Amino acid sequence: MKPQKLLQKPIIVGILALICCGLWGSAFPCIKIGYQLLEIPSDAVGDQIVFAGYRFALAGVLTILLGSILQRKLLLPRKQAAGKIFHLSLLQTVIQYLFFYMGLAHTRGVKGAIIVGTNSLLAILIASLLFRQEKLTLPKLIGCMVGLIGVILANLSSGGIDFDLSFQGEGFVFISAISYAFSSVYLKKYSKDEDPVMLSGYQFLLGGIILTGTGLCMGGRITNFHWDSSLMLIYLAFLSAVAYSLWGILLKYNPVSKVTIYGFMNPVIGVLLSAILLGEGEQAFSLKNIFALVLVSLGIFIVNRFQSKTE
Repeated sequence: MKPQKLLQKPIIVGILALICCGLWGSAFPCIKIGYQLLEIPSDAVGDQIVFAGYRFALAGVLTILLGSILQRKLLLPRKQAAGKIFHLSLLQTVIQYLFFYMGLAHTRGVKGAIIVGTNSLLAILIASLLFRQEKLTLPKLIGCMVGLIGVILANLSSGGIDFDLSFQGEGFVFISAISYAFSSVYLKKYSKDEDPVMLSGYQFLLGGIILTGTGLCMGGRITNFHWDSSLMLIYLAFLSAVAYSLWGILLKYNPVSKVTIYGFMNPVIGVLLSAILLGEGEQAFSLKNIFALVLVSLGIFIVNRFQSKTE
């Protein structure tokens, strides 16, 4: 069986997509732990951006090395790919993680995981309405609305929506989700003519360098590296390299909605690992967040269920 046909089989798409979601889901609590190990306070924005830059520059190097080994040739971008790499690096790495790292420092890992779960919903809307890569059917629209209601519910307090940290916390994380959704659609578009692993590696490397420079200009410094913090940085780089490369390969051979619907596992895994690793069990399993998580997952399920019948 040709690799293209194999990567279009539902069982293969499901397994590889769930591997990606498992890795991404573990990033939520691990970033928080990384802050703790490196003694980065929540208001040290420059330090957080430098940390992000180190992570993604290393992820880029790992992706290029692993891709070169697997393909038995050095992955080098063509001249025509330079603009695509720069565009992806801005959306996928610079803008997304600039806001993600800053936002996560001002919100709980559980809530951040739920908001990031809207990646899938946003990608479907963007692919359908802006890029016309697929039709926006009524079931897809209903699924998107159900998921977005879940996101709103996750931000409700006893007195209504909590605006105290909505912009620097939840608001920044949501901007990050929008940027990632655009990057998914563009990655599919660019992967028609380019190797998705190559695109992943060089956009990470370029984006990591830009983030590092930005953080340093903001006065950020990280000097508290030791064995535990170094291993955490390497793990975060590794999960980005593997997950985004696999995701890009799946998007190359499948519709955006067929792949991104598995994103509902991101908040599920993020919630569970946050509860275990960050001691947020009470927050994670509160009735409000459980219901919000169910709505986000239900929205993705509706999109997938009815798409499989009509398309």
